[in-house]
Amino acid sequence: MSSNRIIALIIVALIHIGVGYVLVTGLAYEAIQKAVERVTTVDVEEPEEPEPEEEPPPPPEEVPETVPPPFVPEPLVPLNQDAPKQETPKEIPPDTGVSRQANKTCPDGSVVAETATCGPATKRCPDGTVVPVNAGCPEPKERFTPKDPAPRNNRGSWVTNDDYRNSWINRDYSGTVSFRLTVGTNGRASSCSVTGGTAPQALKDATCRLVERRARFNPATNGDGKEVAGSYTSTVRWQIPE
Repeated sequence: MSSNRIIALIIVALIHIGVGYVLVTGLAYEAIQKAVERVTTVDVEEPEEPEPEEEPPPPPEEVPETVPPPFVPEPLVPLNQDAPKQETPKEIPPDTGVSRQANKTCPDGSVVAETATCGPATKRCPDGTVVPVNAGCPEPKERFTPKDPAPRNNRGSWVTNDDYRNSWINRDYSGTVSFRLTVGTNGRASSCSVTGGTAPQALKDATCRLVERRARFNPATNGDGKEVAGSYTSTVRWQIPE
């Protein structure tokens, strides 16, 4: 086969291919158009939101029924009943403007009128200390037994027969003499006084004079054991020597 014939066949084949392509393409287009025409457009509406329901109004409050009180008739007043007695108002004394009396507190804690006198503000305790009247006394210290003055020398030497004067013997002076002495813390006697006796006054005076000069004592002591002044009493007998 010659080349011209081959070329002619190729050209014919190309023409058939082109015609077939056109036919196929045209048919497909028509089919698509018809399918599009058949599609029905549907508008879809969105559903509306329901309106909120209104809440029902609250039930009305129950009003309790008010029951009127029972009718009670007023009691009949008898015609012969005495009229009620009217009380006479008591008279109130007028205010004089004088205030009540003021009070004051005393040192012992008691309350008295302002014009009253308080009791003593202090007191003396058994041991001799002075404290406020509303305070307690201190605890007592160790106590001693108080002692009176005691003679330190022989009482028979205070007045002797050698003290008799001839004049007293001649007059027959004799008898007893009672006396009291004050004894100081030094043990010496003083302030002699005659308290009684049967002897004449001359012998009484001589007794005090001699005792004050000759007597010696141990001083008195108190409850604390301290030496204190004291008193001493005794009696001597004047008797004329044989």
